[in-house]
Amino acid sequence: MKHTESRRYKEFSKVKWSRRRRRTYSSDGGDGGGRSVRMKVKKLQKLIPGGKGLQPDPLFLRTADYILHLRLQVNVLQALSKIYQSAI
Repeated sequence: MKHTESRRYKEFSKVKWSRRRRRTYSSDGGDGGGRSVRMKVKKLQKLIPGGKGLQPDPLFLRTADYILHLRLQVNVLQALSKIYQSAI
């Protein structure tokens, strides 16, 4: 793993995640989960730049990178906002 990639994943590991409750399904297991997961993967492929046609594993890695990228953009914009607010 490259140095920049390992640093990127260390930053990603610092992100605070909220826990979501798991859904409960009927006891017969007929929740249609396979179709639902495929539809969610297709939606994710449309949301993530360069995600179209990716298999789930690389898609999830690209999603994690994209989330980190967006988080860093927010941090930069917040820092710029503080700079310009203090200048007023």
